Amino acid sequence: MVLSSLDDDQAVETVSIPLAGKSSIADYMVVASGKSTRQVASMAQKLSEKIKAEFGRSPRVEGLPTADWVLIDAGDVIVHLFRPEVRTFYNLERMWAFGDTPATGNA
Repeated sequence: MVLSSLDDDQAVETVSIPLAGKSSIADYMVVASGKSTRQVASMAQKLSEKIKAEFGRSPRVEGLPTADWVLIDAGDVIVHLFRPEVRTFYNLERMWAFGDTPATGNA
């Protein structure tokens, strides 16, 4: 449902990261970008409404006033919505990808 909603709202570079075995905070983390703060805020609001309608509980949302980076905690799924520059700076995908790819180079 999360990925479908983001796709409908034309999110850019949506990535789903399985967290099982890496963290107990959630089962999945979804990272996506919007082209502007306005799009990021709109995607976050729509996704929050859909989660509330489908599951009967409001997700915790942080960062909506500035909408550079909005975090939506829906329990089993955590969603990070970024403006492209902010996403590049924090690079969450790389941080959470540990153990997924073989190490390169010599230790």
